[in-house]
Amino acid sequence: MMESEKNTVPEKVLTRKDITRLGWRSMLLQAGFNYERMQSVGFLQAQMECLQKIYKDDKQGLSAAMTDNLEFINTHPNLVGFLMGLLVSLEEAKEDRSTIKGLKVALFGPIAGIGDAIFWFTLLPIVVGITSSMAMSGSILGPILFFAVYLTIFLLRIPLTHAGYNLGLKAVGMLREYAGIISKAASVLGITVIGGLIASYVHITLLPEIAVNAEKTVSIQTDFLDKIFPNLLPFAYTLLMFYLLKKKQMSPVLLIGITFGLAIALSFLGIL
Repeated sequence: MMESEKNTVPEKVLTRKDITRLGWRSMLLQAGFNYERMQSVGFLQAQMECLQKIYKDDKQGLSAAMTDNLEFINTHPNLVGFLMGLLVSLEEAKEDRSTIKGLKVALFGPIAGIGDAIFWFTLLPIVVGITSSMAMSGSILGPILFFAVYLTIFLLRIPLTHAGYNLGLKAVGMLREYAGIISKAASVLGITVIGGLIASYVHITLLPEIAVNAEKTVSIQTDFLDKIFPNLLPFAYTLLMFYLLKKKQMSPVLLIGITFGLAIALSFLGIL
């Protein structure tokens, strides 16, 4: 009898509809954001319906789950549904409290890194670069395409929440196996795209010309720099800004101000 009770798998109480609602409620992640525990309030609030259903007759268990979910967390809004689905599946399976808490602490950081690499540093900059160019050319498809892609990313919360719930503990192994590959690939693609954006959107053109004789002049920009290394000045200035930002710990606002000042001064002097 004791052996039978030990091997009994807890009955599932959450339905597909509950997990879908959890995906929608993951939008509450930033609700109650604070600098002490970051997203903890919204993280708990999103899961409350599921937790109340799981611990319907267990006030102590519900209290423990609420306490754990109110601890510090700062992860990616678009991927948080995956983590929520995984955690509520463990809560429903009545996994050990320390296991659930440990997985939350171990996974929210990597999930944030993967989400940043995929969405903020890769996908959205690419989409913004393409659609803004379309919009500036007068095409209405630019903003429409941007909002369509953004809406698709937003709605991914639902299937990701279901994926986390269905995978359960298996998701941990998969995340460990592919997290490095996904993050590295996204970073390489992001760097490539940013390099292309520098050439497209950063423009520095030198106006001075050198007189060869009475009839001919040579432009420093078009006849010299562009022949040797096109877009050399935008590339060099971007690297300088990156160096000052990272190595010298200068404020982005200060660097923007310096850029505006240099542009005005050099234009007044006829250099740019």
